[in-house]
Amino acid sequence: MSKKYYVATDHAGIDLKNHTCEYLKSKGIEVEDMGPFTKDRVDYPDYAVKVCEKILADEGSMGILICGSGIGISISANRFHGIRAALCHDAYTAKMGRAHNDGNVLCFGERIVGVGVAESIIDAWLEAEFEGGRHAGRVAKIEAIKG
Repeated sequence: MSKKYYVATDHAGIDLKNHTCEYLKSKGIEVEDMGPFTKDRVDYPDYAVKVCEKILADEGSMGILICGSGIGISISANRFHGIRAALCHDAYTAKMGRAHNDGNVLCFGERIVGVGVAESIIDAWLEAEFEGGRHAGRVAKIEAIKG
């Protein structure tokens, strides 16, 4: 059974967000588009909050967050205990974000990656599974950080 994905962006990533939602749906994945729906200026932290709150309330779900660079929205997402947002620029970083870090939010930037690279990042993320083992202890240490 595939996981549900919550997807959002700010105004700088709306085209890639729309493509990402359709790409996930074409793979039979349930998607909730959390907006925005126009290119009017919005603040990426607001959309990171929307997605992260949904993920934390919906066990087993995942998220994809996009902004211009992916940096601001990934930083915002990682403020949530229980969220492990991975900023990925290629398929390898996406695979490692899932396999070694048990990432539950994939982040990338529309101004950094094109549609083809974004699809390869998404595919690598979807195909990877958390390896556990030695990585489980590290993820537990991340979750224990109170900051």
